[in-house]
Amino acid sequence: MLNRPPKPDRRFSVAPMMDWTDRHCRFFLRQLSRHALLYTEMVTTGALLHGDTQRFLRHHEIEHPLALQLGGSRPADLAACARLGEQAGYDEINLNVGCPSDRVQNNMIGACLMAHPQLVADCVKAMRDAVAIEVTVKHRIGINGHDSYAQLCDFVGLVSEAGCRSFTVHARIAILEGLSPKENREVPPLRYEVAAQLKQDFPDLQFILNGGIRTLGECTEHLQTFDGVMLGREAYHNPYLLAGVDRTLFGCSTEPLSRADALRRMLPYIEAHLAEGGAMHHITRHVLGLGQGFPGARRFRQLLSVDVHQTQKPLGLLEQAIALLEGR
Repeated sequence: MLNRPPKPDRRFSVAPMMDWTDRHCRFFLRQLSRHALLYTEMVTTGALLHGDTQRFLRHHEIEHPLALQLGGSRPADLAACARLGEQAGYDEINLNVGCPSDRVQNNMIGACLMAHPQLVADCVKAMRDAVAIEVTVKHRIGINGHDSYAQLCDFVGLVSEAGCRSFTVHARIAILEGLSPKENREVPPLRYEVAAQLKQDFPDLQFILNGGIRTLGECTEHLQTFDGVMLGREAYHNPYLLAGVDRTLFGCSTEPLSRADALRRMLPYIEAHLAEGGAMHHITRHVLGLGQGFPGARRFRQLLSVDVHQTQKPLGLLEQAIALLEGR
């Protein structure tokens, strides 16, 4: 029997987002909140087992609490990848059963797995048997053709019997034909009441609500029903929202970090990245959302998204950007 460590606090988390929640993004978000649970981009089992494993698993110690999201449907491969994630120090392994893109469907990854609950259960059991850290699932409330509440309950019931105790529910169905991934985040209506019914019918399980949440006030309201909330695009486009998370949702007494201080804290990290031969825009593309709603915000974004490609002194631009944030 594996000795399982304490599960991460999932009261507030930032969703795994392809091409967005890379290690630079997570390092930046951690400056704003000590307690938010952060997730990697989805990493497929094939990429992890046959690609540049260290590149996919690389992260900074400051990013914790940190979860690794995997995409795959072969239990043995997922178990092997879960072990790699645990060895690399991740706090949780999450299985993607929500991504609707054609590319992942063709490889039996993501939302299409909702039509195969027993396979998802087999995958979860294999990972649970392989690691001591928590194994969780992120899923939709259904997919076209498998969108009844009874089918959703069958899915949650089977997967929970395999050992999953925490489910992150994107409260929309996924339309697997005819809609793009972007449209699947917007077109199918949000149905929070379906996710709430799951919590009522499975009171011993943990349910994290995802989809359409934009403010900390909404987070507080949803926490009256759910065990946690997960923000995606809003956390990325308006990252300064995270500065209020620790005080509002975790009861911390520390003052929120200012926008300028948040960016200032990135200086050593950016300097190290440049010294390794990296480009500053790899990091600064994630901080552009700090520049919103004040005189000079447009100039701030131009400095770090346009001018950064044309300068020989990127750190000088960063100092200008920090100055524009002072007092904001």
